[in-house]
Parts: sequence; C-alpha cells; structure tokens
Amino acid sequence: MSLPTSEPLPSENDTNLAAARRRRLHRALLPQSDDERTAWLEALARQLTPSYDYFIACLLSGVTLAIALLLFSDALLVLGVLFAPFLGPVLGISLAAITGSGRYLLKSILNTLAAALFIFGFGALAGALMPLLPLNRVPVFTSWTTYAWPNFLVLAVGVGLSVYMLVRSPRQRPLVANVAIAYGLFPPLTAAGFNLVAYNDSVWIAGITVVGVHVAWAVLVGIITLIILGQPPKNLTGFLLTALTLGILAAAIMTSRISQGSALAVVQTPAPIMQPANPSPTLTVTLTRTTTPEPVVIQSSTATLTPTITFAPTGTPTQTITPQPTPIWARVEAPTGGGALLRDEPDGKIISSILNGNMLEVISDPVRGNSGTIWVKVRTENGFEGWIVQSLLATATPAPGW
Repeated sequence: MSLPTSEPLPSENDTNLAAARRRRLHRALLPQSDDERTAWLEALARQLTPSYDYFIACLLSGVTLAIALLLFSDALLVLGVLFAPFLGPVLGISLAAITGSGRYLLKSILNTLAAALFIFGFGALAGALMPLLPLNRVPVFTSWTTYAWPNFLVLAVGVGLSVYMLVRSPRQRPLVANVAIAYGLFPPLTAAGFNLVAYNDSVWIAGITVVGVHVAWAVLVGIITLIILGQPPKNLTGFLLTALTLGILAAAIMTSRISQGSALAVVQTPAPIMQPANPSPTLTVTLTRTTTPEPVVIQSSTATLTPTITFAPTGTPTQTITPQPTPIWARVEAPTGGGALLRDEPDGKIISSILNGNMLEVISDPVRGNSGTIWVKVRTENGFEGWIVQSLLATATPAPGW
C-alpha cells in the first residue's frame, strides 16, 4: 500500500542529475554563446558608462576633500572618498581591453580624466586658499603621494570584487567595493593639486605619478579577473590592448620608486646644526682672579719672633675678546606660491615650508647647489632649521655677499 502524493517522488538518478546541473550553472558565471555574450557585454558596458550623477558625485567628493585638506581632518578625507562616484570608467578600460573596442576604450579614458580633473581642481583650490589661514608654515601633504604595498592590495581587492559582482549581476553597481578604488585614486589627486598651487614646485608630480600607476594597476587587475572568470581577449585588438596595458604598468613601476607610504602630515626632520663660517668679533667682559701665596711667618732661633706679613690677593678684572657670530635676519618674500620651501640640504628633500613675511635667522654662508641655485641655511623662530633659496629672502640686517 502506498501513500497518495501530490507530485511524484524524485528518483536517485534525478537527484544526481539536478545536483550536476546546479554545479554546471554555478561554474558558468558568464554567458557561453555568442548572442548571450554580446547581450551581456552590452548590459555591462551600459552599467560602466557614467551619467550626470557621476559628475555631481565628483563635485561633492572634490569639495569635501578640499575642505579636509584645509582643516587637516582625516575624517573628512574618508567622507570625501565615500562621496566618490561609481568609477565604472576605470573598470570600462579593462572591459575595452578584453573586447578590443577602441571606441569604448577612448570613451572610458575620457570619462576617467574628467573625474580626475574635478578632484585635481578642487585640490588646487585648497592650495590657493591655504595661505589665507593663520599658519606659520604651509604643510607639505605627502599622504598617498608615495607608493605603499597596502594601497596596491586594497585597490586590487576593490577592483576584483567589483568585476566579480558585475559579472554576476550587471544591473547592480558594487558601491561598497568602489570605495576601495576611490581610496587609491582620489586622495593622491587632491594632494597633487594642492602641492602644485601651494608650492609651485615639482613636488606635485609625485601625486600624479602615483595616480597613473594606480590606474594601470586597477586596469590590469580588472583584465586578470575577467580572464579568470572565463572571458579572455577574443580578437587581435583585445590581445594588443591587453599587452599595451601590461607594458604601461611595467614601465610606470620601473621608473617609480616603490616605498612605504606615510600618514597625512607635515614632514619635519631636524637638520644638523652648523656654525657660521665668518663670525664677527664682539666684546665679552670676564673676570680673572690672580692669586699670590698666603702670608708666611719666618721664625728665628732667638727668642724674639719677627713675622713677615704679605697681604692677601685681590681680584683684578681683565677684558678678553671672544668671537661671537652676529645674527643675520631675513624675511621670506617669495614672488609666487605665497611662501618658500625648506629642505634638509641644498637641492634636497622638502621638510617644511614658510609663508611670506616670516623672519628667519641665516646661519650659514651662501652655497651653490647642483643646478646653480644659491642656498642658505636658516633657523626659524621656534628653532627649526633647513636650507632655503637665497633669492626668496630679503635681509633685514646688513650681511656680506647679500
């Protein structure tokens, strides 16, 4: 006798067949036929193509990052990264390299450059506004303008997760993983724009170089992820674009110095103290005491004692000339940038900056650098020392050679 059922019970063979079908469907993340692949690529390309909200988010993120630099706020820097738009054009470069679409590649590159100009411009605006703040020195923002392996790792995780989630569901944007991509691109751009305007020096190029290497790295990770998921280049153009991306990344890394990054701060390295080369003499009065023996009593063999008394010594002040340097004071008067850079040695590393109008003590003779620039060593009012270009100073006291 059998119990009535509303549907037939599956056999053992049917159960195994269903499990095998589920495994095949799980492995097939991407469409296999040409028509399905074409439709999938079109849907993915539309998702990676930005709309007007892309530029609005760039505006909001750039403003927040600029305010973060002006207020020295790490929290606002994080908020600016969170406001970043979905950086689909960066992933679109990887997709264009795989598909071999030159038109879509150009479109993705232009959209990426548009976002970069927004962020770079607001960083430059922050650099222009910084001299208006009541600061003794304009800080040198070196955060994210040097290479750090953790940043490469975070960027790779963000790109890999974004590509994987888009492959599984092209209609949904992976906004959480996008934060890791924006973290590797937007802060270096903001710091580069700030350093360009605030210092008018080549220090801003470091930020641009970091961004270029990060973009190349993100594109490479996107290409590798697509290949792992079963979408290698299908034509000669795809292979050429992929090889070109690998060549650009290799060249960027070979010409750049990969080192550990530092936190967002003003780098201040105390410089060694050097004595002035030509001190001028000044008069210093010192007291020198001349001593004579104590009184001596001479006794004779007779009963009568005749003492001989010598008076006690007296202090005799004398004057000794001790050479002491005459301080030379100068005022910072840079024609551009609102201040001058302070370096650890002539033509050396930037350690700080001084705003126009600040008084400095010159503690060395002028020294000619490698590029022919004349440098002098100075000391700030709070004792900080470094080298500065002589032509950016106006002496407040007469000094030879000025």
